[in-house]
Amino acid sequence: MQYFVDLHMHTIASTHAYSTIQEYVQVAKNKGLKLIAITDHGTALGDSPHRWHFINLRIIPRIIDGVAVLRGIESNILSLNGEIDCDDNMYDGLDIVIAGFHEPALAPMDIDKNTEAMIATIKNPKVNIISHPGNPKYPIHIMEVARAAKEHNVALEINNSSFISRKGSDDNCRQVAQAVKDCGGVIALGSDSHVAYTVGNFDHALELIKTVDFPTDRVINRSPKATLEFLAIKTGKMIPELENI
Repeated sequence: MQYFVDLHMHTIASTHAYSTIQEYVQVAKNKGLKLIAITDHGTALGDSPHRWHFINLRIIPRIIDGVAVLRGIESNILSLNGEIDCDDNMYDGLDIVIAGFHEPALAPMDIDKNTEAMIATIKNPKVNIISHPGNPKYPIHIMEVARAAKEHNVALEINNSSFISRKGSDDNCRQVAQAVKDCGGVIALGSDSHVAYTVGNFDHALELIKTVDFPTDRVINRSPKATLEFLAIKTGKMIPELENI
């Protein structure tokens, strides 16, 4: 099955990334993608955009050159209580909120505390997706996290970039996929692109979920419709301009 929705990418607004929104749109169009989410890093990272960046995402057209664009953030988990760097004013203008561990924002802890922080973040009503939960630098009790994600209808991400940039992620990601399958939860596939050429690349992630026979109908970005329905349920927000994509 081909996937035409990518929910995780970074533009030059996060200065360790290298492409503009227009470049992402052009490559996405050339690859046949129908829907992308712009999810630059939250403000707690050293090279992240200012909070005004997220508030002002409303000026970006909903559809650019035939590609639908979601306004998003990859926020940082900041504490054991599930705090993230996405305040209410930022959140009001966003369609999608991803949250994950990043070392400059919250240093790795022991497995119990990592798990506590991630589950608290899952319970945060702003959060839709947990990014790269298989990161070996942040060991978690995978089944406990998967159960919490199922209970709160939060997707756990199988992050394609992790297999390259987070060495040792393979087995953890396989366990995440298996645990989510067993719990009846959902996953998201994300390229985590930092340059437009890799948008929509899920090759490693797809091979991995095949090994656990993960059900296609529980991948939230299997289609634009499935993605938007998931987000509408999670956020209560409808996007009328995208109803017919």
